[in-house]
Parts: sequence; structure tokens; C-alpha cells
Amino acid sequence: MDSPEGKGIARRAWDAYVKAVDKVTRPYTEPFARMLAEKVSVPVAMDLAGFWLLWHVEGGFEGLERMGMSRSSIYRRISMFRKVFGVHPDEYEMPGVKLNITKYQTTPPIPAEREQVLA
Repeated sequence: MDSPEGKGIARRAWDAYVKAVDKVTRPYTEPFARMLAEKVSVPVAMDLAGFWLLWHVEGGFEGLERMGMSRSSIYRRISMFRKVFGVHPDEYEMPGVKLNITKYQTTPPIPAEREQVLA
């Protein structure tokens, strides 16, 4: 039976990645992570990271509204984002993250073979 981690595929891939790059990236990422941890809890940090990602891939304020997010919720997250990162999500560049908007827009969110399982 699968655990909440599923089959552990993502976890094993993540652990291998961390082990491979930790020596190089730790001096740069640790201060950033420590700064963020001092300002907000992990769930808030996750929410802001997801908000930032969706802000960019969905086209900003109007895109989030099209997705169904309320205006007040968007404004609250923008405000929180500014408090934590010091800039608007539109201006922020997340260290180590490069977005490929074209690929995002042209690739189905769920592979066709998985859609059949979910139906």
C-alpha cells in the first residue's frame, strides 16, 4: 500500500539531488532559507512560493482572477509577499528558478495516460 509519500519516487529523486548539489549551493541557499524561516512559517512560505509561481505562469493579477482566486485574496497575498520579500511578486526572481512559460502553456497539466486513471 502506498504511503502519503506515494511510492517515494519524488523523495528519492529529491534526496539524490540534494546530495549532489548541496556542497556547491549550500553557502548561497542557506542564508536565504534562514532569512525566510525567521519571517514566516513553513506553510506561509509554501503558500507564497506557490503564489509567486502561479502569478508568473498565469499572467499576474488577471490570470489569478481567471483561475477563481478572489481579488481580496490576491491583494492579501501580494501584501504578505511584499512584507516577506520586500518587493512585488512581479519583480521578484526566485533564486535558482527559471520559468518556461511557453512550455507551461503548451503542455497539458496531467499527462493523457494519467487522465484516464483519474476519470
